[in-house]
Order: sequence, then C-alpha cells, then structure tokens
Amino acid sequence: MMSDDVLDRLSPAALGSSDALERSDMDDPTGRFWSSAGGLFNLLNDYVPVIDGTASAKGGNMIEKVAYGGWPDCYRVSDGKWELIVVSDVGPRAIRFGFVGGDNVFCEFEELLGLSGGSEWRVYGGHRLWHSPEAMPRSYIPDNKPADVVVEGGELRVIQPLETETGIRKEMLFALAQGRLTVTHVLRNRGVWPVTLAPWALSVMAPGGMGIIPQPTTHHPDNLLPNRTLALWPYTDMSDERLRWGARYISMRQDTSAGPAKIGLNADDGWLAYLNKDLLFVKRFNYQPCCGYPDGGCSVEMYTNERMLELETLGPLTSLEPGESVKHVERWYLFADVTLEDESEEAIDQAVRSRATSVE
Repeated sequence: MMSDDVLDRLSPAALGSSDALERSDMDDPTGRFWSSAGGLFNLLNDYVPVIDGTASAKGGNMIEKVAYGGWPDCYRVSDGKWELIVVSDVGPRAIRFGFVGGDNVFCEFEELLGLSGGSEWRVYGGHRLWHSPEAMPRSYIPDNKPADVVVEGGELRVIQPLETETGIRKEMLFALAQGRLTVTHVLRNRGVWPVTLAPWALSVMAPGGMGIIPQPTTHHPDNLLPNRTLALWPYTDMSDERLRWGARYISMRQDTSAGPAKIGLNADDGWLAYLNKDLLFVKRFNYQPCCGYPDGGCSVEMYTNERMLELETLGPLTSLEPGESVKHVERWYLFADVTLEDESEEAIDQAVRSRATSVE
C-alpha cells in the first residue's frame, strides 16, 4: 500500500497549493526550491512497494527485506561491498552500516533490539533523525511504531508516522551509488502553525573509537573577527582526558568507564569522522556560512558516555510553515585498514583528513 505521505503530496490540495515549498541544504544554496506538480506525478511513477525477498534497484544494488536483531521487518541495501540495514518496525533507524561480513560501525543496544511499541523513548542505537534544538519532551517523542517503506527509483525511503505532538513527519532516504551512501533527512510540517527547527542527524557509534572534527579555517582577511564557535554542555569538563584540543582538530575518545560529555563546533570543512580499530567512518555535509545554526552556531556536535559516541550534523535553523519541508543531506563513506600511528595532528592529516577530503 502506498504511504499516507505519498497520498498527501499527490492530493488535489497539495498539487494546487502554492505552499508546497521544499527547502534543501544541498539542492539550492539558498535553502529553497519549488516542487512542481509534474515532479509529484513523477514521484508517483517512481514508487515501488518492497515485498518479501529482493526488490530491483538501480545500479545493480540489492534491496531486500530481512530480519535483524529480533525485528522481522528490516531492509538491507548492499552493493556487494558495503551493507546498510534499516529497521521499519520502529524508527526510522539505520541500525547497521559496514563492510559486508565486517563490523558494524554503529552501536547496538542489545537489551533494546527487537523491541517495539510502548510510550517510552528508546535509543536503540544506529542512526536517527531528530529536530533541533533539543527539548523535553519534543526531542524524546517515542519512535516505537512501524514506519512505511517504499523503493523510489533505486532509493530506500522510510517514513515515520506523524508526530501528533509536534505536527512533524520525519523521513530518511538511503541511496547507495558511486562509492558513497547518500542519506537525505526530511522534516515535513503537517501541523497548523510554523515551527522553528533544524534537521539533526545523529549517528550512534560503536564503543572504543575516536571522533574527529576539523576546526574552521575560513577567517577575516585581517584576522579581526572570530572564526569559530565552540559550544560546551554543562556536564562537559574541558580538562577531560578524552578530549584533545588541537590546532587543526578536536578529537573525542569513547571510554566505557567515563560519563557524559558533549561539544559543538561551527565546522565549515563539511566533514567529521570516527575511527574505531582500523575502520574509518566519514560523514560529509554541505556547510552554509550565511545561515544561522542551532546551539549557538553549531553545524556538528559530538556526545559520548560509557556506552557509545554520537557523531551529529545539523542543518541551519528555519521557520517551517505548515506544508513546508526541509532537507539535510549526509554522504557516508567507509575506509578499511586505516592506521593512526599516534594522536598527533600530523597523523590525523595522513590517516583521516587525506581520506575524508578525497571524496565529495
């Protein structure tokens, strides 16, 4: 069955409305473009339901329905080298990403795997979509219900039921092609009043690794103005040994014996990374220097505790009118056999930055 969201966008009201504005931080530098009725009809033609077994996808990739972690309705996307597993019983959540047969770069909370339903929010692990700024209870509305799943022109689209408390509907699109996994995060305002928010993409990384953020490099020609914003949460100790404040990078180690810490930065280089053993995970995104970001101007954030480390990217703050949507796009990459000789900035240049900046 076609999802309610698709039907919503193909309704006469949606097709005839001048409010069908969609804002994007990738497709348009200004963050805005108009969706046409013709595009919506093409959208209808592109939607193919996924059934048990393998669904055809563009580029020779495989999309198939599988069971994983006690959830019966998961979807595996693979190009034969990498594999992604997305849960639809809850979420949407991408619960696994890694080389086929290799380690999962994401953390899985084993005591929560396979659970669904209930009124409490659960972290589960993997990758999720929130809307910033963080607030209680808005950020912690449970995502424990099944999500709709469709294949759209070779992409896997996962659509969360409407958050009735906020009027926001979350979607994630996954497209594996040309040596990268593109993850498009969409927030749609289905409510009756404007909502000020920013897309917030959070990857819960497996324990034992190190997160790396490049410091901003753009600056005033005469160095008269500051060029970076650093945000510290109240429970963050700047003398924490897990944090390394370098000249070109800020790194954070995950330690299974230490409590919470969180930092944020206006990273303008458009990437951040996580190195665990010899597996390097890189997230790239488009930074918009002329836009206001949440949490005092943060485009990236890292949070850690004794269980995991989160790599987080954020889109600019926007006032989302009823009927509007906003996108935030990440491009994911994996690199194997990456060795960091030490934690010096020269070693990070050679092992991490060289790979992160070799891709788009």
